[in-house]
Amino acid sequence: AVESLGSFILVRANPSSPRAQNDACAVAGTVMRALASQDDFVAHPYPVTPFHGDYLHHADLAAAARARFAQTPADNLKIAVLGRLAQLHPEWSVRDADWDVEVAEVDAAELVASAMFSMNGWLAPPWVRTGWFQAERLLADNASEPDRMQRIQSDAQRLKRGDYTSLVERINLERELVSLLTADCRKIVAGYTIKREYVNVEFSAGIENIGYDSLAGLHSPIFIRTVKLKDFPWNGWLALGIDANPAAAWNPIGGMTDPFGSWVLPSATRPCCHRPTRRAGCSTGSQICPRGDECRGARTFLPVEQH
Repeated sequence: AVESLGSFILVRANPSSPRAQNDACAVAGTVMRALASQDDFVAHPYPVTPFHGDYLHHADLAAAARARFAQTPADNLKIAVLGRLAQLHPEWSVRDADWDVEVAEVDAAELVASAMFSMNGWLAPPWVRTGWFQAERLLADNASEPDRMQRIQSDAQRLKRGDYTSLVERINLERELVSLLTADCRKIVAGYTIKREYVNVEFSAGIENIGYDSLAGLHSPIFIRTVKLKDFPWNGWLALGIDANPAAAWNPIGGMTDPFGSWVLPSATRPCCHRPTRRAGCSTGSQICPRGDECRGARTFLPVEQH
């Protein structure tokens, strides 16, 4: 199976609950230990995970965060839960408004997609896949102190502007930003789930050389740009299925935001030097064509019905 980051599990203390506000870390730790019974849950009370490319810059902070929640568990908590977690933990589905803590799930791939756009095959903004940026999107609304809010905004803007003079300064900025975002336990990332997608490359008429993304799994540009047909390595048809009809506009600037468009756009565009090639211009090695049209210089053709 191909493993990638599935979702973030957020734990938020009720600001109207004196118990949750006075002992937020113990409350969050209790919920985190209860979630450990799920097969796909990994307790990791730090927003930058091993699936992020910048995790090594935060590994010591992530280890320290685990020790922060090794406290005496809180008893008789009133827990509100949303979405899929409500089915896994029906005992947590508090209906009234006097809950102590809320548990929510945020899909990692959707979090990336909501802040990403593509132009001519390039993904932007360049920091969209970093752990510090996703931590900001998940936890920035938790800061209420004016000084802390100002420091979070300042660090984030400096990172986005490239306002640093060295790699060391950039890493320190990232670490400081995430530390500010996780300064208290009123809202934390308690851990994450692992998404497993099963593939089989044993068929002689199947596919091979499957690339996948640590955050998006198989539904990512790297899959469509690396996968090869075994029986037709240079020219052939690769049929792909998705679970929804095309809905977004076929517009490379403001459209193609649905699952189907996220396949089409990286396949139809050709960023230079995506990988070495003998062809001038550095081809991506794959392209989508409407059925019946000719594609020149493409290694893999994907049939798409015209409307």
